[in-house]
Amino acid sequence: MSTDLSRRTFLAGSVSAASAARVLGANDRVRIGIIGAGDRGSHLMREANRAGNIQWVAVCDAWDVRRDRAAQLAGGNVAKIADYRQLLDRNDIDAVIVATWDNNHSRISQYACRAGKDVYVEKPMTSEPMQGPPLVRAVRENKRILQVGVQQRSTPHFLEAKERFIDSGMLGPVHMVRTYWNNNGGYLYKPPAGMEQKPEGLDWEACLGDLPKIPWDPKRYFNRFAYIELCCGQTGGLLVHMIDVVQWYLGVTKPAAAVALGGIYQYDDGRTAPDNINMVLEYPESKMTVTFEATVTDRVRKDNEDIVFMGEGGRLHIFRYGYRFMKPDGEEIVAKGVPDRHMDNFLDCVRSRKEPNATVEQGHFGAMACHMGNIAWAEKRRVNWNQEWNI
Repeated sequence: MSTDLSRRTFLAGSVSAASAARVLGANDRVRIGIIGAGDRGSHLMREANRAGNIQWVAVCDAWDVRRDRAAQLAGGNVAKIADYRQLLDRNDIDAVIVATWDNNHSRISQYACRAGKDVYVEKPMTSEPMQGPPLVRAVRENKRILQVGVQQRSTPHFLEAKERFIDSGMLGPVHMVRTYWNNNGGYLYKPPAGMEQKPEGLDWEACLGDLPKIPWDPKRYFNRFAYIELCCGQTGGLLVHMIDVVQWYLGVTKPAAAVALGGIYQYDDGRTAPDNINMVLEYPESKMTVTFEATVTDRVRKDNEDIVFMGEGGRLHIFRYGYRFMKPDGEEIVAKGVPDRHMDNFLDCVRSRKEPNATVEQGHFGAMACHMGNIAWAEKRRVNWNQEWNI
């Protein structure tokens, strides 16, 4: 049976020597802005509102419709900004949420750090391998708090299972972890009717960022997850959560190698990410492999996602539904899932300057596992860790 975890669990991490540009007390309101106010950004705004003790200062999105909606979530009395640089140049903001498309995460987060802002950035933290090291440097050099949106690290049943089965030694050595996330509808979004022409108040080039400029494409805008260059495909959208749990639980970082197979087998609609993929990551120093599978062509709404740690002392199934630990003698220990408090942890760390639950270094290694898998799939080869990716 699951036990309750106290609030102190979310404040894990060592005290940083850094101090915010505006020194905050434990009870001070964090002045906050958001960059990227789509569905995920709106969810994170609601999470910040729930956490409380914040003051919304500005909202930013490339589409005026979403800026208006975000302003309502923020309470109405905020600046509505189209260019993220104008938001980051303000002196009345302590922290920002970055919830744009993946291709813009790293660049905006670096700018934010240099502007003296703390950052909550959605996963994956990067969209290409070489984006990681400079962002890590920007966080360290500017003494910023950066939280990556892998919210399992601030979820009570994940914290409980780690202590109960991993840290205690009950699971024993693990040589294989299986991860899968099938039938995720986010990869099958279709544009609403009437979007053949770009809305007048939408800055399409801002969405593309540093990518090559192409004409307005409503499929890309409304189904960005299906395009590797925009949102890293099913590895960057799904595996990133799961491999982060594996690396966190087992204390590993960079995979030595990745291989992958798959393809666009059914949805030949212009997407660049495979609709079916299988990949394997190797961690030879730990004598372990991690597998990942994902398909959007299977539409059965049952047993869609799981992380399975196969240990010598048992088997641990865990994800957002809860966990199930299976002992060799047949006994099972089961607990239901509990909502995360990842935004609470971020805001607490902005005030305390403690290290957040999902650091920039952890964000780099989690994203790199996904990038290596995407490269292996695209180039049809084994991809080995490149020393240029070290931090």
